Amino acid sequence: MNTAPAPGPRPTEGPHWLTDEEQRVWRSYLHATTLLEDHLDRQLQRDAGMPHIYYGLLVQLGEAPRRRLRMTELAMNAKITRSRLSHAIARLERNGWVRREDCPSDKRGQFAVLTDEGAEVLRRTAPGHVAAVRQALFDRLSPEQQKSLGEIMQIVAEGLQPDEAGADLPWLR
Repeated sequence: MNTAPAPGPRPTEGPHWLTDEEQRVWRSYLHATTLLEDHLDRQLQRDAGMPHIYYGLLVQLGEAPRRRLRMTELAMNAKITRSRLSHAIARLERNGWVRREDCPSDKRGQFAVLTDEGAEVLRRTAPGHVAAVRQALFDRLSPEQQKSLGEIMQIVAEGLQPDEAGADLPWLR
């Protein structure tokens, strides 16, 4: 149901409703991203017993120097709250895939470190995950569409990640 007012001059106050085409694009985006995230979550739960977000944390640690990152940096890269990160790292620790280490230069800081067991889980899981991403997204798009999608998502991400101090960003909460 479209609750937008009848077409005509835009009022100076009140909501700037989405056009029918914008509404179609928005709903297609929501539908696709929800289905994609569910598809990747199910694949990772089936193959490794973990949700997609945990896999992303393992990937970040696996790509980091010495397989370690400050918890604050990991939260920022994952775009999640520090509380959600702490919960995820606790579960990954229970699995033996990650360990925490205190930061010697900052008594309040901690590192998350990918263990050898976590690296092995990542090594075993990565091929299936890449296949799922390729099948669900890249195999469906032409090279031009892939390029456009990347450019569009970069513009959206840049607009949603302000640089100013005091910005309300998840990893600052």
